[in-house]
Amino acid sequence: MKAYIEERAMEIGAYIINSNATVRQTARKFGVSKSTVHKDVSERLVHINPALAGEVRKVLDVNKAERHIRGGLATKEKYLHQKS
Repeated sequence: MKAYIEERAMEIGAYIINSNATVRQTARKFGVSKSTVHKDVSERLVHINPALAGEVRKVLDVNKAERHIRGGLATKEKYLHQKS
């Protein structure tokens, strides 16, 4: 694997842990696609640094469990702004 890909995967993993960021937020921050972020943390990082990958997985699992709540709040905001 190329060195810059390994470095990016490590940086992405650290960013997700430090900021509790979602995959979308992380992709936006690093200028890559959601698919790239997901592949970096779920496949590449496991081989590079398994401990870091485990911590990232915990954050992403929490985000996944909460996403329906965030979606509902976003929809609520959308319709509140349309009324005004």
